[in-house]
Amino acid sequence: MNFEKEITDIVEQAESRCREQFSKLERIALVNQNKVLDAFRNNNVGQRHFAQTNGYGYDDIGRDTLCKVFAEVFGAESAIVSPLIVSGTHALTLALYGILRPGDEMLAVSGAPYDTLKEVISGEGTGSLKDFKVSYKQVDLVDGAFDYEGIKRAISDKTKLVFVGRSRGYEWRDALDVREIGKMAAFVKSIKPDVVVMCDNCYGEFVDVIEPTQVGADIAVGSLIKNIGGGIAPSGGYICGKKECVDKVAYRLTSPSIGMEVGSYAYGYREFYQGLFLAPHVTIQAIKGSVLFGEVFNSVGYKTMPTPGSDCKDIIRSIMFDTEDELIAFCRAVQKASPVDSNVTPFPWDMPGYEHQVIMAAGTFVAGASIELSADSPIKKPYIAYLQGGLTYEHVKIAAMYCLQSVLRK
Repeated sequence: MNFEKEITDIVEQAESRCREQFSKLERIALVNQNKVLDAFRNNNVGQRHFAQTNGYGYDDIGRDTLCKVFAEVFGAESAIVSPLIVSGTHALTLALYGILRPGDEMLAVSGAPYDTLKEVISGEGTGSLKDFKVSYKQVDLVDGAFDYEGIKRAISDKTKLVFVGRSRGYEWRDALDVREIGKMAAFVKSIKPDVVVMCDNCYGEFVDVIEPTQVGADIAVGSLIKNIGGGIAPSGGYICGKKECVDKVAYRLTSPSIGMEVGSYAYGYREFYQGLFLAPHVTIQAIKGSVLFGEVFNSVGYKTMPTPGSDCKDIIRSIMFDTEDELIAFCRAVQKASPVDSNVTPFPWDMPGYEHQVIMAAGTFVAGASIELSADSPIKKPYIAYLQGGLTYEHVKIAAMYCLQSVLRK
């Protein structure tokens, strides 16, 4: 395959050490595939649900049934699934504005939310939560775990929503285990029973056999061009959880007088149903690729997160490089190994919503789809690449050879 023998040997040897972990991941995929299949069957999904709709979209059975299927998969009372939600950040923003009111307090308990939410929370004169008199407090993780004493001290009479980010953002830490999120939810509700626990579920769907809404989170939010879209969904986001919370978000998505009673989609819903059906398998393909990348780069002396042999709690693999040049070479190799725009050379740039310049490699069929193989990083010390996705394990394995060869040459 035009790789040096040294490169193929390193990757093949790393792969042989991953076999036991791969077997465990395949069992997770089987459980989740059965869960999704049951949701399709229980809701009698048929060709009629894929049809195009227009105008107001009253009685749009494709939209309504898709929401019911998602709710069942998440073990939730209700769900919003919309192609018109433009990103995970948009979905999270809708949920925050739907639930919080002037005078309320938002408490983040997993450190700072993802970079693109900072302006949503505290931007000046942008229509941020701060502009609407919603206050914000934050409790950082301690050694990657919840600081329960800090959370207890931070909760006040004003605390309306406790926010947890399941994935890591641009931090050198592992993602949070969904069961630990459940324990945290029970803890905060023992202090303030009426608090709403909201989980940023991006990159975490189908990594485990349970979702945050099945262990105590009131609402979970994510993007359809990450795990749960299966690489097929062309756009969109979801909000799943308690009906009371989801209804409030629906009033923000449309209006209080309308909620989810309207909303057509002229292109039809097949890709969203099909993407969800494929998602358990595709997610595990991506995680198997992540496991391989971790084993490969750890074997040649680079630190990776999660550590080799440990369970993956999201689809992201963090790899720490010694120099900026190595980091850029890695991202460019991911782009070169892509099926789309492989001829493009990524450069760091001032990306909206980010503090530092960011380099992004994403030769994807759906623009920016994080369930497809991609990598990105802020250009700052320590030089950490955040790799995610991969529709097939075979593609990720080939990309690992490209990346290893490129970095070692650098």
